[in-house]
Amino acid sequence: MSSYPPYGSGPGGLGQRIEEAIELIEMELRHAAAYVNDAVIPQVRTESISALRTIADSMRKFADRLDQNHPQPPRPPNP
Repeated sequence: MSSYPPYGSGPGGLGQRIEEAIELIEMELRHAAAYVNDAVIPQVRTESISALRTIADSMRKFADRLDQNHPQPPRPPNP
């Protein structure tokens, strides 16, 4: 005869401990999702906007330099 209690029976049984562990995991997942939504996403969005503006400014300056170094040939007049 086994000295271990049957699975899921009585207080503190394996089934109850598994349920408690699942509840803790779900709580931690909710906290992690809230942190990502409240802190990570806004920061990523802010830094992405700043990076895109910096890239756009650099591309504009590069295009200006190309225009200065290689003037466009004159266009023929419209008939």
